[in-house]
Amino acid sequence: MFKKTLLILFFGVSCALYSQQLTRFAVVDLPKVYTDFFRDSRPVREFNERSTRVQNEIDRRTREITELRARLSEAVLKGDQTEANRLEGQVYRMNEALKDYYQTQTAILEDQRKNLMRSGSFLDQVYDEIRYIAESEGYSMVIDLGDSKGIVWHSATVDITEKLIQNLRTKSGRN
Repeated sequence: MFKKTLLILFFGVSCALYSQQLTRFAVVDLPKVYTDFFRDSRPVREFNERSTRVQNEIDRRTREITELRARLSEAVLKGDQTEANRLEGQVYRMNEALKDYYQTQTAILEDQRKNLMRSGSFLDQVYDEIRYIAESEGYSMVIDLGDSKGIVWHSATVDITEKLIQNLRTKSGRN
């Protein structure tokens, strides 16, 4: 009888220890939190305006290149090799300039987005709220989907992004 009681007690303690070692993970999409919660702030408006200006410039340049290609096709059909060569060179230069512009502006916008997300007040608010959600719901770790390229899949049940946004809105009185 003593052995049975000892075995049951050992099994119970082992189960209790094992259950406390389970780690619960949550994921959050910080870029989404930032754009949803802080979209009305001046820095975000400026970022969005710059993004729009860049996209408009890319669209304008793309239209110019398309028009030049149409003129190039016409020159080829007419047999005007001199004009075709000139237009072909111009199309090539404009394509290269567009590529450079796109790469440069994309890098600038990405840096600006990262700087927005690193601003102290944003991070303080968000991290405090993440800590609160994690502790109250028993999560051991919260992973940022925006920075974690190693996450191949996650269940929607561990995504706390919407809850985080809602809590931030409630606490700021913007609900």
